Amino acid sequence: MDRQRRAGDAPGDRSRRGRADQRSSGPRAARARAGVIRRVAIAGVLLALASSASAGPGPLIAAHRGGARLWPENSLAAFRGAIALGVDALEFDVHLTASGEPVVIHDPTLDRTTTARGLVLEATRDALSTARLRDATGAPTDERVPTLAQVLDLAASSKVDVLPEIKPQVNGAPYGGLEVLVLEALAARGLSPRAVVQSFDPATLARVRARTPSARTMLLVSRTRLGVEGISAVDAVRRAAGVGTTDVGIDHHLVDARVVAAARAARVRLSAWTVNAEADLLRMRTLGVDVVMTDRPDLALRLFGRR
Repeated sequence: MDRQRRAGDAPGDRSRRGRADQRSSGPRAARARAGVIRRVAIAGVLLALASSASAGPGPLIAAHRGGARLWPENSLAAFRGAIALGVDALEFDVHLTASGEPVVIHDPTLDRTTTARGLVLEATRDALSTARLRDATGAPTDERVPTLAQVLDLAASSKVDVLPEIKPQVNGAPYGGLEVLVLEALAARGLSPRAVVQSFDPATLARVRARTPSARTMLLVSRTRLGVEGISAVDAVRRAAGVGTTDVGIDHHLVDARVVAAARAARVRLSAWTVNAEADLLRMRTLGVDVVMTDRPDLALRLFGRR
């Protein structure tokens, strides 16, 4: 029918149709079609990115030192607050006192985070009971240095995982027997399945695994360490997997798509620390890291759509 209609067209009709055909197939039309294709392609990419960003809950959120920008770091108040927020894990540091009791504090000295002074290793129970923790501004608070037992008791009463970091002495030497004390304290409260023991020292983690072969361990990786050893973050991931660690924790500045791919290939869980800025938290989510350790668990929870 269409062919018949075209055959009977008047000459003027055919001329007008010819000009229209030229317009639809000329350079201007080609550019217009290319523009449409580009716009459709861009829209598709943006839609894919939006879908990726909204898919799933994002990385697990570990409150670094309990949430050091919200409360006095490594305090019971911080750990209670982080649990109330709904974090997935509590991250904290463990040192040994003069009495052989594990306590939760980051530095090997009391000077920065408490009103007392001196080495944690030389601190008595009485000295620690009177020392007050300082907040992020340096002002004293009513919080005290908690024992490992107190922190683990609190964690055991909730559903959070725990990420204890076994710290060295001020001279870098390990505390004798600290790994055993940490493992025993975890086991006594049924927390072993919910724990990942951390350290920057591979030998410390080897002792943990020798004592408890089923223990999950995380090798921490810093830019300084990589510079000293002359290796890349990808190399560090592969090395961690090679020595038997189940997890690797890397300074977030070092994390990129290659590092994530290396962790996937090595079948180790990848944590990024310490991620506090909104842009960095979103970047870690886009890259697909498994865990973010953050001083701002409130911000991470909001950005990941969990508050």
